[in-house]
Amino acid sequence: MQQRIKSLLKDNLFIIAIFITITIAYLSLRRMPKIEIGIDNVDKIYHLIAYFTLSVTWLFSFYRKPTLKYVIVICCIFFGIIIEVLQQTLTTYRTGDYKDAIANTVGILLGFIIFNLILKKNTVNSY
Repeated sequence: MQQRIKSLLKDNLFIIAIFITITIAYLSLRRMPKIEIGIDNVDKIYHLIAYFTLSVTWLFSFYRKPTLKYVIVICCIFFGIIIEVLQQTLTTYRTGDYKDAIANTVGILLGFIIFNLILKKNTVNSY
């Protein structure tokens, strides 16, 4: 069962990465209901998790092409910045925030580190 799931994910990771990218863009640009949570800046954790997921799925989509991993990280960072700019310029109900862009970047870099650790572990175990 685990092998089937692994095979299914591996074969469709590119499509999953596109879906996650579109979902993040959609959720970032749509009007969200106001939910008051007693923790300041809790949305930064959501940004970190979303962009961690974004970077990891794109990195694993192209894991057989290690030269692309830096391009993927840079593209994910630009995507996060562009989304923040679009929030500020295209919407009246969302605001671009440099703290969100920092949280996005931290999530991407964390995803990059985890990706490299997993790849290194799998490379060591394959010998």
